[in-house]
Amino acid sequence: MDSGSDEKAEDRSHVRLLAQVIRSIRKHRRLKSSEVAKAMGIPLRTYEHFERGTGRITFARIRRFAQATDSDPIAIVSALPLGSAEFALNSVDNKLMTIATAALSELHEELGADIAFLGTSILVSAFDKLCKDLIDQVRRRDQFAERWIEEKTAKLHGATFRRSGQEPV
Repeated sequence: MDSGSDEKAEDRSHVRLLAQVIRSIRKHRRLKSSEVAKAMGIPLRTYEHFERGTGRITFARIRRFAQATDSDPIAIVSALPLGSAEFALNSVDNKLMTIATAALSELHEELGADIAFLGTSILVSAFDKLCKDLIDQVRRRDQFAERWIEEKTAKLHGATFRRSGQEPV
Protein backbone atom coordinates (compact mmCIF):
# COMPACT_ATOMS: atom_id res chain seq x y z
CA MET A 1 0.00 0.00 0.00
CA ASP A 2 1.46 3.38 -0.92
CA SER A 3 1.41 6.49 1.24
CA GLY A 4 -1.32 8.08 -0.92
CA SER A 5 -3.74 5.24 -0.25
CA ASP A 6 -2.72 5.22 3.44
CA GLU A 7 -3.67 8.89 3.67
CA LYS A 8 -6.99 8.26 1.91
CA ALA A 9 -7.78 5.44 4.33
CA GLU A 10 -6.92 7.70 7.26
CA ASP A 11 -9.08 10.48 5.80
CA ARG A 12 -12.02 8.07 5.46
CA SER A 13 -11.48 6.93 9.04
CA HIS A 14 -11.48 10.55 10.23
CA VAL A 15 -14.64 11.33 8.29
CA ARG A 16 -16.37 8.26 9.80
CA LEU A 17 -15.32 9.34 13.29
CA LEU A 18 -16.56 12.91 12.77
CA ALA A 19 -19.83 11.58 11.35
CA GLN A 20 -20.21 9.35 14.41
CA VAL A 21 -19.60 12.32 16.71
CA ILE A 22 -22.08 14.53 14.85
CA ARG A 23 -24.79 11.85 14.87
CA SER A 24 -24.15 11.06 18.57
CA ILE A 25 -24.44 14.71 19.58
CA ARG A 26 -27.67 15.20 17.61
CA LYS A 27 -29.18 12.09 19.22
CA HIS A 28 -27.91 13.15 22.67
CA ARG A 29 -29.72 16.45 22.18
CA ARG A 30 -32.82 14.54 21.05
CA LEU A 31 -33.00 16.58 17.88
CA LYS A 32 -34.31 15.51 14.50
CA SER A 33 -32.11 15.85 11.45
CA SER A 34 -34.59 18.33 10.02
CA GLU A 35 -34.34 20.54 13.13
CA VAL A 36 -30.55 20.65 12.97
CA ALA A 37 -30.58 21.27 9.21
CA LYS A 38 -32.99 24.17 9.67
CA ALA A 39 -30.91 25.64 12.52
CA MET A 40 -27.78 25.34 10.35
CA GLY A 41 -29.56 26.97 7.43
CA ILE A 42 -28.93 24.09 5.03
CA PRO A 43 -31.26 21.74 3.16
CA LEU A 44 -32.15 18.51 4.95
CA ARG A 45 -30.51 16.38 2.24
CA THR A 46 -27.25 18.35 2.62
CA TYR A 47 -27.38 17.83 6.38
CA GLU A 48 -28.03 14.11 5.98
CA HIS A 49 -24.93 13.83 3.77
CA PHE A 50 -22.96 15.86 6.33
CA GLU A 51 -24.08 13.59 9.20
CA ARG A 52 -23.26 10.43 7.21
CA GLY A 53 -19.85 11.81 6.28
CA THR A 54 -20.64 11.69 2.57
CA GLY A 55 -20.90 15.48 2.30
CA ARG A 56 -18.28 18.14 2.93
CA ILE A 57 -17.17 18.29 6.53
CA THR A 58 -15.44 21.61 7.08
CA PHE A 59 -14.65 23.40 10.31
CA ALA A 60 -17.11 26.15 9.34
CA ARG A 61 -19.85 23.54 8.98
CA ILE A 62 -18.84 21.86 12.25
CA ARG A 63 -19.03 25.26 13.95
CA ARG A 64 -22.54 25.81 12.55
CA PHE A 65 -23.54 22.34 13.71
CA ALA A 66 -22.12 23.07 17.18
CA GLN A 67 -24.04 26.33 17.33
CA ALA A 68 -27.25 24.57 16.25
CA THR A 69 -26.79 21.85 18.88
CA ASP A 70 -25.21 23.99 21.63
CA SER A 71 -22.08 21.86 21.63
CA ASP A 72 -18.32 22.36 21.53
CA PRO A 73 -16.91 22.55 17.98
CA ILE A 74 -13.33 22.16 19.18
CA ALA A 75 -14.24 19.02 21.14
CA ILE A 76 -15.82 17.62 17.96
CA VAL A 77 -12.60 18.17 16.02
CA SER A 78 -10.49 16.98 18.98
CA ALA A 79 -12.14 13.59 18.66
CA LEU A 80 -9.74 13.03 15.73
CA PRO A 81 -6.35 13.18 17.50
CA LEU A 82 -7.87 11.53 20.58
CA GLY A 83 -9.56 8.85 18.47
CA SER A 84 -12.64 9.12 20.65
CA ALA A 85 -16.19 10.03 19.72
CA GLU A 86 -17.04 9.66 23.41
CA PHE A 87 -14.67 12.49 24.32
CA ALA A 88 -16.60 14.95 22.16
CA LEU A 89 -19.93 13.71 23.53
CA ASN A 90 -18.69 13.91 27.13
CA SER A 91 -17.46 17.48 26.53
CA VAL A 92 -20.57 18.67 24.72
CA ASP A 93 -22.12 20.47 27.69
CA ASN A 94 -19.14 21.91 29.53
CA LYS A 95 -17.29 23.16 26.42
CA LEU A 96 -14.02 21.78 27.77
CA MET A 97 -12.00 22.15 24.58
CA THR A 98 -13.29 25.63 23.77
CA ILE A 99 -12.33 26.73 27.29
CA ALA A 100 -8.90 25.09 27.01
CA THR A 101 -8.32 26.68 23.61
CA ALA A 102 -9.38 30.10 24.89
CA ALA A 103 -6.98 29.74 27.85
CA LEU A 104 -4.14 28.76 25.51
CA SER A 105 -5.01 31.70 23.28
CA GLU A 106 -4.67 34.02 26.29
CA LEU A 107 -1.34 32.40 27.12
CA HIS A 108 -0.18 33.05 23.57
CA GLU A 109 -1.38 36.68 23.70
CA GLU A 110 0.49 37.20 26.95
CA LEU A 111 3.73 35.45 26.02
CA GLY A 112 3.85 35.74 22.25
CA ALA A 113 7.17 34.35 20.97
CA ASP A 114 8.27 33.73 24.58
CA ILE A 115 5.90 30.77 24.64
CA ALA A 116 8.82 28.88 23.07
CA PHE A 117 10.67 29.19 26.40
CA LEU A 118 8.14 26.91 28.09
CA GLY A 119 10.07 23.67 28.30
CA THR A 120 8.49 20.28 27.82
CA SER A 121 8.95 19.36 31.49
CA ILE A 122 7.24 22.58 32.62
CA LEU A 123 4.30 21.93 30.28
CA VAL A 124 3.96 18.27 31.27
CA SER A 125 4.07 19.22 34.95
CA ALA A 126 1.53 22.03 34.55
CA PHE A 127 -0.94 19.98 32.51
CA ASP A 128 -0.50 16.97 34.79
CA LYS A 129 -1.30 19.13 37.83
CA LEU A 130 -4.28 20.70 36.07
CA CYS A 131 -5.69 17.31 35.11
CA LYS A 132 -5.19 15.91 38.63
CA ASP A 133 -6.91 18.99 40.10
CA LEU A 134 -9.85 18.55 37.73
CA ILE A 135 -10.12 14.86 38.61
CA ASP A 136 -10.09 15.81 42.31
CA GLN A 137 -12.85 18.38 41.74
CA VAL A 138 -15.09 15.81 40.07
CA ARG A 139 -14.46 13.18 42.73
CA ARG A 140 -15.09 15.64 45.56
CA ARG A 141 -18.32 16.73 43.89
CA ASP A 142 -19.40 13.09 43.64
CA GLN A 143 -18.51 12.48 47.30
CA PHE A 144 -20.35 15.65 48.34
CA ALA A 145 -23.44 14.57 46.40
CA GLU A 146 -23.33 11.07 47.92
CA ARG A 147 -22.97 12.44 51.48
CA TRP A 148 -25.72 15.00 50.89
CA ILE A 149 -28.10 12.31 49.65
CA GLU A 150 -27.27 10.02 52.58
CA GLU A 151 -27.82 12.81 55.11
CA LYS A 152 -31.06 14.03 53.54
CA THR A 153 -32.39 10.49 53.11
CA ALA A 154 -31.59 9.67 56.73
CA LYS A 155 -33.28 12.88 57.81
CA LEU A 156 -36.35 12.10 55.71
CA HIS A 157 -36.61 8.57 57.03
CA GLY A 158 -36.18 9.85 60.59
CA ALA A 159 -38.90 12.47 60.04
CA THR A 160 -41.23 9.84 58.57
CA PHE A 161 -40.79 7.54 61.54
CA ARG A 162 -41.23 10.33 64.11
CA ARG A 163 -44.41 11.56 62.47
CA SER A 164 -45.95 8.10 62.42
CA GLY A 165 -44.95 7.47 66.04
CA GLN A 166 -42.62 4.63 65.12
CA GLU A 167 -39.03 4.28 66.13
CA PRO A 168 -36.39 4.45 63.40
CA VAL A 169 -35.09 1.03 62.46
